[in-house]
Amino acid sequence: MTSQQIKDLTHQYIMTTYGRFPVAIDPGRGATLYDPEGNAYIDFTSGIGVCDLGYGNQAWADAISDQAKRLGHVSNLFYTEPAARLAEILCKRTGESCVFFANGGGEANEGMIKLARKYSFDKYGKGRSTIITLNNSFHGRTITTLVATGQEVFHNYFFPFTEGFRYADANSLESLEAAAGDDVCAVMMELVQGEGGVLPLDKTYVQAVKKLCEEKDWLLLADEVQTGVGRTGKLFAFQQYDILPDVVSFAKGIAGGLPMSGIMANEKCRNVLGPGTHATTFGANPVCAAAGLVVQETLTDAFLEDVQAKGTYLRNQIEALHLPCFGQTRGMGLMIGIEVKDGCNKSEIANKLIENGLLVLTAGPGMRLLPPLVITKEEMDKGLAIMKETLG
Repeated sequence: MTSQQIKDLTHQYIMTTYGRFPVAIDPGRGATLYDPEGNAYIDFTSGIGVCDLGYGNQAWADAISDQAKRLGHVSNLFYTEPAARLAEILCKRTGESCVFFANGGGEANEGMIKLARKYSFDKYGKGRSTIITLNNSFHGRTITTLVATGQEVFHNYFFPFTEGFRYADANSLESLEAAAGDDVCAVMMELVQGEGGVLPLDKTYVQAVKKLCEEKDWLLLADEVQTGVGRTGKLFAFQQYDILPDVVSFAKGIAGGLPMSGIMANEKCRNVLGPGTHATTFGANPVCAAAGLVVQETLTDAFLEDVQAKGTYLRNQIEALHLPCFGQTRGMGLMIGIEVKDGCNKSEIANKLIENGLLVLTAGPGMRLLPPLVITKEEMDKGLAIMKETLG
């Protein structure tokens, strides 16, 4: 099919819930994507942080094919090897105690919220179920995770929302303490606020929140849907902050492009969700887990150090371009935000770059870059050249 045929078919038969850029994609290699007419696009998005191994990765594709031929699905009423092995690797590499596998980021955060409330209910009874989240956060698009999201723009249309959330300002322990109360059971935070603009939290603040949670027996919930699986240059962002959260959600890059997510819990929380309290049909799917094993095999310590080096290189080079609409960069690893100066329109910038062959994202008031973790220097330099030519 041509690009136009794909677009026409999409408009006719798929709900218009996405503001799509006017590009059809097929196929991809490395960190470069192509449209059906053969036009190339350097990808600084990786499917919004999903395709960490890029496109056309042979080991990943072979693992999926081999597992699909062997066993495509069986319910969680039975045991399967790929999920068990993946859970073992995640626990050993993070210090967490156990894993629950799900499908998407919103679902993972729902599970994390359920665990926190049940932990408190089991220990203290009813009336201690409020979760404090941070202003400018984003936690998902289910009814509950929408209200958990600390952005008023998302609190519309879908009334009534789930109760039991209050908000505090990021990097302000005083604001967090003001939101506290006898009804609180947990604090939930993104260590780098992704949709809010790629805003890393201060390390001293995060460690202070961890200490406060321990003192009050609140659970510390880390939403690592976007920051996890090597994106920041560590396997998980909480390892950049020298803490061990009580529960961590993950998704996006965990299976390199297949739908998979989950939560990890520490020893204190490992038995909170027992039989019958939480479940999902497709979680721990063996094909997705087999893909996840290839991701983990790829994300060695040396590979993750290279992710940090690539992120530093991109940020330094972008700032060195001195583009009229761009200010400072921020972020961790290959999770990069770019300030857009007053008078410049981030959506117009994104569209211009895409027209010229560079796929980018927006977030909050600025730009967001989430390249595949395997992106090469040649591909980064091509993307930078497009930036300079388009915006210089």
